Amino acid sequence: MMSSLVQALPLAATRSSSTLRPRSIYNIHYHNCTTLTKFSIPLATRPTSTARFFTSSSAIRTQPLGSSIPPIVSRAFHRSPRASPSGLRVHCVTGHPLLHVHRYSKAFARRIINHQARQFVFSAAPRIIVHALRVPVAAAGTAAAGLTFVNYKVKGYTDRGTDFLYGIAEDMKIVLGVMSDELENFDVRIPEIHLQIPDFIKGLLASKTTTDDNQATTQRKFSAGAGNDDTSKSTNDSNPRPDLNTAAAIAAATAVVISDGQSQETILKSDRSGTAIQQHDEQFMMLTKKLIEIRTILMSIDHNETLKLPSIVVIGSQSSGKSSVLEAIVGHEFLPKGSNMVTRRPIELTLIHTPETDEEYGEFPQLGLGKVHDFKQVQKTLTDLNLAVPETECVSNTPIELRIYSPNIPDLTLIDLPGYIQIHNRNQPETLKQKIEELCEKYIREPNIILAVCAADVDLANSPALNASRKVDPLGLRTIGVITKMDLVQPEVGAAILRNSDYPLHLGYIGVVSRVPSNAGDGNMTGAVIRNEEAFFRSNLIYNQRGVNVGTATLRRKLMNVLEQSMGRSLYGIVDAVQKELEESRYQFKVQYNDRRVTAESYVAETMDSLKHSFKDFATSFGKPQVRHEVRTMLEQRVLDICAETYWSDPKVSELPKALPDDIYWLYKVDLSAAALTKSGVGRATTQLVVDVLMNNMEQLTSAEPFGFHPSAKKQILDFSSEILRNKFLTTSDQVENTIKPFKYEVEVTDQEWAEGVRRSIALLERELEMCDKLSDQMRIAVGKKKLRAAIKHVLDTEKEEQRRTDRARLSAEEGVKGISDSKTGEDVELEEVTRTHYNPKLLEKAREALFLRDRAMILKYRIAALKSRQCKIPDNKQFCPEAFLNVIAEKLTYNAVMFIQVELLNEFFFQFPREVDNRLVYEVKPSQLQAFARENPALGKHLDLQERKMKLEEVMDKLNYLVRRQQDRQAKTKVGGGGI
Repeated sequence: MMSSLVQALPLAATRSSSTLRPRSIYNIHYHNCTTLTKFSIPLATRPTSTARFFTSSSAIRTQPLGSSIPPIVSRAFHRSPRASPSGLRVHCVTGHPLLHVHRYSKAFARRIINHQARQFVFSAAPRIIVHALRVPVAAAGTAAAGLTFVNYKVKGYTDRGTDFLYGIAEDMKIVLGVMSDELENFDVRIPEIHLQIPDFIKGLLASKTTTDDNQATTQRKFSAGAGNDDTSKSTNDSNPRPDLNTAAAIAAATAVVISDGQSQETILKSDRSGTAIQQHDEQFMMLTKKLIEIRTILMSIDHNETLKLPSIVVIGSQSSGKSSVLEAIVGHEFLPKGSNMVTRRPIELTLIHTPETDEEYGEFPQLGLGKVHDFKQVQKTLTDLNLAVPETECVSNTPIELRIYSPNIPDLTLIDLPGYIQIHNRNQPETLKQKIEELCEKYIREPNIILAVCAADVDLANSPALNASRKVDPLGLRTIGVITKMDLVQPEVGAAILRNSDYPLHLGYIGVVSRVPSNAGDGNMTGAVIRNEEAFFRSNLIYNQRGVNVGTATLRRKLMNVLEQSMGRSLYGIVDAVQKELEESRYQFKVQYNDRRVTAESYVAETMDSLKHSFKDFATSFGKPQVRHEVRTMLEQRVLDICAETYWSDPKVSELPKALPDDIYWLYKVDLSAAALTKSGVGRATTQLVVDVLMNNMEQLTSAEPFGFHPSAKKQILDFSSEILRNKFLTTSDQVENTIKPFKYEVEVTDQEWAEGVRRSIALLERELEMCDKLSDQMRIAVGKKKLRAAIKHVLDTEKEEQRRTDRARLSAEEGVKGISDSKTGEDVELEEVTRTHYNPKLLEKAREALFLRDRAMILKYRIAALKSRQCKIPDNKQFCPEAFLNVIAEKLTYNAVMFIQVELLNEFFFQFPREVDNRLVYEVKPSQLQAFARENPALGKHLDLQERKMKLEEVMDKLNYLVRRQQDRQAKTKVGGGGI
């Protein structure tokens, strides 16, 4: 209404003139197409009032004209006297008032103004009025008709101009995009044109539409002539267009955006123009990127189905082109291929857009392989993981998680499933088809988006992908149809498939070729695939019609849009579900652990500190006295063994106290016994003894809590403990051997040392005697006194009989009576066999042990008495008291050996062990190893799991709150922009 009124009023009316001789009066007829109100506006000397009245767009727009102009209004404005008279008529749209403006002649104006100065005959009024208005009314009607026609033409040109601008903008975008792809190989940088309408223009366009959204037609009425009846023409226009001023504003804004876009696009590399995600797409994908991050976090914790975010599930029959579609989106060949069924596990593919770097790589979070830049290696890994499923099963529900990072891919979450089959081979299970269908049905449930891949050369009625999607999505609201191999059918057939109305999908069908040209190279092949597809589809004009969606680029954009919309719809539901899970986790954490936070690092540090404290206590308690006791005990036992072998088993030992001082037999025996002690490898034996004692104590330390839950750590501690001791073993044993070397040739004994040796020898023999008596008593109790006595008597008789037979045999041999000897020997053998049948061999063995203990006890008593005699009071009688002399040597060896063992072995071990614990179990351990170590403890593992779950849910909740605030801000901006002028 504002623009029509401004155009209808003559611009000359607002111009001022220095001479205001004649004035004109405008009669304005106001009616709403049914009632008519007439009021006069005399022309005055203030031109600004008219401008204020007719240029107040807000008043005119927000209020009806009838409310702003009263029935009788006197508004003054003046016009130039040279302006030609004209009559104006302002049309109104249905429902709006009509405004008729009539401008009268100058003479009539003078009469009306000066009506008080002259007499007026009222009977002549009609004739005067008709005479005066004849010419002005005719002129005004002609002018009104002309202006109305001009206004009609201007509106038509405005509509066509706006359509033309929109069409030119779209054509320029398409043409320049094609030119950029064609000239890419020539390194010509042709920027992509992004046509965007500013927000204020969007508001202007929104405000131009009618307030009633259901009104499909708008009537426009024009009046030609002041006194003629109204004639109206109605035009159907379901899409209102902006007026001429709006079109001009759009053109100006478009020029600004184009020039600005050209300056920005010159920065981009030409080789990424077809594959890289542009800036406006990055803003568009922000919601998807954040929700994919949230999905990754939720996958790392145990969650139920309520916390599931939508993904795009790719289904289709084998050889339908699923792998080619996914590889065209990613830009690399990475999926397993083969003649046999190679996709046996679901592949959860997460595409992550990285605009800040040109690096492209894949990651397998479950395997921990790090960044894999060679996509051939990614393909081989996927093939190995799939073929690990045996052919007897062929399908596994365990997914393979793969993440791909690249600047040339959008943020998407895709799930590639095994292809549908119609029949199984003889090596596959009979239930394979059913297992594949059940696996696919599990993944295509809500809220996931279904990407149904079908080949163009196969009838859609036979498509298993569409059949499966129809079961879970009967209305096709979340199913996208992808028709592959479009180059294998006629263009008319392909276009008919994409327009398919027999199997309608709400998200439609997209046709692709996805054929990699031979000259694609080793880099990202998405650009080559897109160029190849565009060349094919441009060569067939039928694919350029409306309603026909083709190309991998279109598919990428479609997936981005659909996934973001689906995730946006799921946003508030996910917020509620995460909030509920977070409250439950917080409650459990409060009840079970009183909000006490622990970390794997603190647990490891605490465990290692407790180990080091226990080790310190052991090092303090195991000093030189303890080492001396261990070594002395070992050497005393060796002394007993030497005495038993050299003296106590000798039948002449009873004659030892009566032997002469210079008896060579006993002197030789004492020297032999000393050499046996000093030259028996004391250095190596004592060092090994201390090492064994240390390792036994380390075994005890690592067997205590909490190392019972950490067998690998226990093994590692024992390993490096043994390594430390092994590194010092040879040095220590050599030092000990060098120290005791003088005692191998001569041993000097003082009186005090001899007295101590005699005392220790008596005590040692008494302990040995006590042990013998104790074992004898245990044997009597276990076997029985009578039975044991009878068995001992039988053993003694047998030995005597054996001795007699030996003696007779010797005598017979000497006398030559062989026959008699043989006959008696046979009789003795038979008698012996008859006798042995009465006793158990084990009982006889016990009897022999009892005899040995009895004999040993008798010898020990005899030797104790000898050591207590006056003969053993001085060291010169060492040959009569070998036990005391060997004990003195053992004490000297113990002192020297312990001195070097303490310095070379113990001190080094006590010094290095705590540092090795820190280096190998604290500083050099990776965070993942710390987590694994801490989770070996079941109680701590539950604590960490609940704590980690709570922390991750809090992180997810923060991200979701940010996204909710962002969505609310966007909606608020949209409302503000739509409410415009």
